[in-house]
Amino acid sequence: MIILMRLAGFLFLLILVLNTVMTALGYIHDISDIDSHAELQKINDHPKRFQVSIVLAYIEHFCDITLPILLFIVFSPYNIILGIVGITFRIGEASIQIYTDKNYGRLLNIARQYSGTSGAEKKSLSDLAHKILKTKDSRFTFVMIFWSINTLAFSILFITSGVVLLFIGWLGIFASISYGIGYGIKLVKPNFKVLWYWGILALLFEIIIGGWLLFFVS
Repeated sequence: MIILMRLAGFLFLLILVLNTVMTALGYIHDISDIDSHAELQKINDHPKRFQVSIVLAYIEHFCDITLPILLFIVFSPYNIILGIVGITFRIGEASIQIYTDKNYGRLLNIARQYSGTSGAEKKSLSDLAHKILKTKDSRFTFVMIFWSINTLAFSILFITSGVVLLFIGWLGIFASISYGIGYGIKLVKPNFKVLWYWGILALLFEIIIGGWLLFFVS
């Protein structure tokens, strides 16, 4: 079990690293103000970056599927129902992102066509890109709600297991509830802005739980 916990900790941190690199390469997660023209232009200027970001995204999604399986094996004996909830929503989160990125990856071909056209065809391609980006944005809301539910379930398991420090579990509970409320409101009111420091809490939780499982469990 120690090996599985350390591997889970490694995946927590690897997912964060992959997300950071993807974002640096231009991958978009949460699209607040959609500008399809600017996005297509950016992809045309750096097509290789976009391609690499998509590959890294799929690797990250695979890690998102592997991680809850490990957590389920280790922590579900403490509460099987919470384990099932955690693994179901985390895999659901990854599945939504994989399906969404199939469409998102099409922007590379659309951008290539966009650069060589004008007039009505150019507008048509821009509108198609806008639709893809808008769909990605709306699905990301569901992704974060799923993340909130699975994080809440596993955080409670972390507390009941006694393996993880209590404050880490409570940090996960607070971060997941904050994010869940924020994105729940956004689901009803799409223009609602989720507060940036809620994301900091989530980031802090995943860094700490990843580091704890990787370096400190015994």
